Amino acid sequence: MNETIGSRIARFRKANGMTQEDLANKVFVTNKAVSKWEKGQSFPDIALFDPLAEALGVKEGSNE
Repeated sequence: MNETIGSRIARFRKANGMTQEDLANKVFVTNKAVSKWEKGQSFPDIALFDPLAEALGVKEGSNE
């Protein structure tokens, strides 16, 4: 299954019962930034990958 970064962020965010605003607050960005990631209009900065993984409950080494 080819899944975009944005759709993966959205899937994990929803699975954790978070709104875009909730996720934005956890990683210190705007909800508009999260929306753009999920729509594929932009990508999170690489410095946000670890905080995003933590906020979304993604474990290192998982196949997700």
